[in-house]
Amino acid sequence: MDKDIFQGYKGASLAILKKYNVRVWGQATINTSRGPFIGTILPRAENDDDKHIVMKIPTGYNIGVDIDTITDMKETGYKKANYKIPEKEFPVTKGLPNVKLFGTGGTIASRLDYRTGAVIPAFSPGELYGAVPELADICNLTTEKVFAVFSENMGPEQYKQLAVRIGEEIENGIEGIVIGHGTDTLHHTGAALTFMVQNPPIPIVLVGSQRSSDRPSSDAALNLMHAMNAAGNSDIAEVMVCMFGPTSDDYGLLHKGTRVRKMHSSYRSTFRTIGDVPMAMVDRKKITTIKKDYKRRRKDRDVTILPYFSDKVTMLYYYPGMKPDTIDALVDAGYKGIVIVGTGLGHVNKELYPAIERANAKGVVMYMTLQTIWGYVHMFVYDTGRDMMAKGIIPGANMLPEVAFIKLGWALGQTEDPEKVKELMLTVINDEITEREPYNGYLVYQGEVPEIKKFMRDVRK
Repeated sequence: MDKDIFQGYKGASLAILKKYNVRVWGQATINTSRGPFIGTILPRAENDDDKHIVMKIPTGYNIGVDIDTITDMKETGYKKANYKIPEKEFPVTKGLPNVKLFGTGGTIASRLDYRTGAVIPAFSPGELYGAVPELADICNLTTEKVFAVFSENMGPEQYKQLAVRIGEEIENGIEGIVIGHGTDTLHHTGAALTFMVQNPPIPIVLVGSQRSSDRPSSDAALNLMHAMNAAGNSDIAEVMVCMFGPTSDDYGLLHKGTRVRKMHSSYRSTFRTIGDVPMAMVDRKKITTIKKDYKRRRKDRDVTILPYFSDKVTMLYYYPGMKPDTIDALVDAGYKGIVIVGTGLGHVNKELYPAIERANAKGVVMYMTLQTIWGYVHMFVYDTGRDMMAKGIIPGANMLPEVAFIKLGWALGQTEDPEKVKELMLTVINDEITEREPYNGYLVYQGEVPEIKKFMRDVRK
């Protein structure tokens, strides 16, 4: 009985609930030395300490109340919560575009597991509609749960399966595709699908959320609505990422799959276009293009599906003092491709030169990218760069490190011939390499800089 009434509580925290006869899921007032707190008592994560009572307050946020501060508790009501959202059949409205939602997991399709305190993939795509009924005003939606994993568990096999399914849906006449995905590696998948699904006739939009659906500040619903609008109504027929633009709820941004990166661990506006400008701004009702040069939506069903990937590729982040055995170990383990994330214009220390030569002699292909994120590899400026090129390292221009890694895996999945790999790597598919970066493609707003303080004061009141 105690297990049902006091889920997850133990020791001192369990004792204080029993003392005041307050149950989990009970509405309660907790008086403390810091003042009163009103809300619903939640289950404890079973692996957590026994020093806190967890409560959901009226704003929707969860707080922990230190039991040493509690002077009194009173249960004022009781209603056990049901956090499962029922699935609903999506209505069909004549005249709205037909969009396919592929579910892969992640926070946009998750809820809080109060047993463990963790966010877990739990919502099916049908449940997403139950949570966001406004989607029915934007498109006619069909759904399919392809995977139910966090994004760190997405990889080559998932990329290939998604590419094949996308090709099948395009052939069947779908007008737009949305992929629900965890945010941590969403940009990797965006790059992979750009290379594996070439020249699609429709928009393919990856979307996630930084905050789970049970949080008041969740971005899940708006991101989904923006993504559905982009997939159903945009004329941009490319692989894109759709996430919050500003930290507010004003609009979302569409980012090209090869020029986007997650830039903050928790901000809702974490995704940024790097070395370019976003494709478009989007909200529930309109799409405002920013880039004028993009691949347009077509009525044909032609698409090239190239679901290839070698798992014998790695990314090596250079650091001062790196030893040659780091590269030797990768070669000995059978790796066929290495993307080096170098300093400055594309540099590593001279101590690595013998290992680079050994790797090149064994047919390992090596490409240089930059830790600076913005800018181009320029290995011909200093002797260091020229020496490395002579030893077999190929400059990766302004490919983002993660994009170069994905593209090298995709290239080596098709051939291990170094010259053919080089041809694939340096042939531009969709702006993974650009001739130049726009003047406003590199904008870093530093807090407390006078012009930014003025902007915040005058414009964003």
